[in-house]
Amino acid sequence: MTYTAPCHVYTAGFSFHRKPFHMSRADGVQNYLLRLQTEGRSRTRIDGVLSSVEAGDLMLFAPNDPYYLSIDKETYSAGKPRVESGDYHIFCGGPWIEEWWNRKHRPAVLRLPLSDHFLGLFRQLVLEQRRLSDSSPEITACYLQILCMEIDRLMTEQPAISPKGYLAYRMKQYVEEHAAIPFRLEDVAGYVDISVSRAVHLFKEAFGTSIVKYVNDVRLEMARERITFSPMPLEHVSETCGFANYTYFHRLFRGRFGMSPRQYRVYSREQM
Repeated sequence: MTYTAPCHVYTAGFSFHRKPFHMSRADGVQNYLLRLQTEGRSRTRIDGVLSSVEAGDLMLFAPNDPYYLSIDKETYSAGKPRVESGDYHIFCGGPWIEEWWNRKHRPAVLRLPLSDHFLGLFRQLVLEQRRLSDSSPEITACYLQILCMEIDRLMTEQPAISPKGYLAYRMKQYVEEHAAIPFRLEDVAGYVDISVSRAVHLFKEAFGTSIVKYVNDVRLEMARERITFSPMPLEHVSETCGFANYTYFHRLFRGRFGMSPRQYRVYSREQM
């Protein structure tokens, strides 16, 4: 059976520059390019203006888009000027990618939080592309499609992100990625290097709810899923979903779903 991939990854890799690097293609690149700045900074031209590309910035270029990239010495906090720039880059194409690209306007540079989840998609795609044996174009195509759909979701969740909104969004991602383990408000605030009071204010302003309530909501959804689909003891569900004790979990669960965890397990399985 011949597999016809809906999208193709032509090149995928990670680069770290410690020497100046320059690339200029007035006629553009041949394929679609997704380039995620992971460390340091670089520069590109957007509408003829030279713009800084910071860690967390995703560059998006279609075939024949003019492409310019410059990596030079930069002065970082409390240090001498140096060259330091890391990035994931994916050159890709195919009918699925073309259709995805044309669904909406794609800015040349999109600022995104550098979450472990988002970085993991790039990392996994690069590792799959590097396989010398047992390589699978089907798996590579699926990873690329998931990455593109995740980009769309991030664009929808933060259509016009401000500096304050960017901090709030990074805190939200921290909560979602660490919900299964206990952590404090100080940990959330420290992740974006601001005070607890400012973190609480920015989160409430951006999402209309408190950090504590959002943490509990995420954990309760995790617990509801495990109660329904796993044989895990209820006390273990509480522990593995980040709750400090079962009594607290029981009270929150009943308040959210209108029945105890044990009652919900019986009810949910009757509905399956």
